[in-house]
Amino acid sequence: MADTAQVPVEKEVGSTTGAAANPNGVHHRAVHDPRNPMANIHADDQGRLPAFGGEFQPGLWRSVEHRKFANPAPLGLSAFALTTFVLSAVNLGARGVTAPNIAVPLALGYGGLVQLLAGMWEMAVGNTFGATALSSYGGFWIAYGILLTPAWNILGEGGPYAAAAEVDPKMGNSAVGFFLTGWFIFTTILLLCTLRSTIMFFLLFFTLDLAFLMLACGEYATNNGAADAAKKLTQAGGGFGMLAAFLAWYNAFAGIADSSNSFFLIPVFHFPWSEKGREARLAKTASRTSA
Repeated sequence: MADTAQVPVEKEVGSTTGAAANPNGVHHRAVHDPRNPMANIHADDQGRLPAFGGEFQPGLWRSVEHRKFANPAPLGLSAFALTTFVLSAVNLGARGVTAPNIAVPLALGYGGLVQLLAGMWEMAVGNTFGATALSSYGGFWIAYGILLTPAWNILGEGGPYAAAAEVDPKMGNSAVGFFLTGWFIFTTILLLCTLRSTIMFFLLFFTLDLAFLMLACGEYATNNGAADAAKKLTQAGGGFGMLAAFLAWYNAFAGIADSSNSFFLIPVFHFPWSEKGREARLAKTASRTSA
């Protein structure tokens, strides 16, 4: 029997034949596969795509042809967002809830295990940044879930820090502060890698960085006996964490939605100095010149 499968053909971007377009790509050329209505790839002359938070890519990157995995970034972002949302609500003291135990199953299952798996899949599709970030934050949530699990008794009565109460009754707070400070440093490193990407991607890491910083300072303030300052810092950390959660959902939606499944697409706002931003400026200058 003859093979009747159609071969993907290159089309100019001006063509709209059956394409599921996403406006966040670089519009030089589009490769359209008629067997897959969602396969519309926008790349520059070297086959590179612009930074896009929906793919967890902070810089120019190359699409993996015929990859066996779907885009794992929205899954990892969603797992991070939901777990962060719940814990941030607790840190804010929403509706009088102050005990973080409700975040433990999410931290271990969704924000931890599922996000870790998404990070491993990012490695499979060749995204070093996505693999590093999602796997690391998956590990963070697993570690934080263990920290809050009563059975481990890391911070509880009779635990290792309670035994040192004679030396420093609040030594555990400083220890948690060290834990959060380390994640603040790591997030700062990732933040620096988003400075040439998109505004929404950058803001995700910026707000998360501030959340870690505020929460760490809150633990140090508790250790120093500054209860009022500690409460305000923890609430500030909860506020920044809440922003980070919604920004993660925003980037996840940007990675999922296209014209085949959504009536609208959301912008990611490329920085003016990014590749996409420079291209837009050149196009604007060219249009003015021709006019």
